[in-house]
Amino acid sequence: MSALLPTLEIDHGQAASHAVIWLHGLGADGADFAPAVPALGLAATPGVRFVFPNAPEIAVTCNGGWRMPAWYDILAMHRDRRVIDVDGLRASCDAVRQLIAREGERGIPPEHVFLAGFSQGGAVAYTTALTHPQRLGGVIALSTYIPDFDLVDGERRLENASLPCFVAHGTADDVVAPALGQQARDWLLAHEHPLTWREFPIDHSVSISEFRAVGAWLRERIAG
Repeated sequence: MSALLPTLEIDHGQAASHAVIWLHGLGADGADFAPAVPALGLAATPGVRFVFPNAPEIAVTCNGGWRMPAWYDILAMHRDRRVIDVDGLRASCDAVRQLIAREGERGIPPEHVFLAGFSQGGAVAYTTALTHPQRLGGVIALSTYIPDFDLVDGERRLENASLPCFVAHGTADDVVAPALGQQARDWLLAHEHPLTWREFPIDHSVSISEFRAVGAWLRERIAG
């Protein structure tokens, strides 16, 4: 087994009973979304551990081969699809599964673990959650897409066949086109996942209103 990804962790409240593993976007790092925790409005929620992993630094083809934190290589970007390194995607999914297992060792069962991600991190969150062999709490997918439908169709697990999903996208996103987010939305609906779909008048970013909506969805899932 490879070494665990380096992480930044924030324990919100005491005696964490739930965990959110939040994956950053291409070229960012684990600290990118840590400041958003207060905006989620979880003050009255039981303890939640936020785990922000750091992706390894690799050469990214679509960015001229420059090395940067990335969950997998993107070979080409099109408005309606991405051409990606599927082996790299699988490796990142395996790394996230190790973090899920570590939460189990720390007393948080898989059904209390939520996977969240922005952009490329959201693509890994989608793929990991939909193919994970244990029931998870849900997935939060922001400004992102399902990177390989064939992989997910071939490896999706009954344990997460009804996985709750919060999916949001900016209507002015010029990096991950709204059409990519809508493809994922339509797949989830076709497979009867409980889905909250939200659109926000923003570009490739996350707004305060979006964080509040994520927080409300998390509170409902945790309370349930």
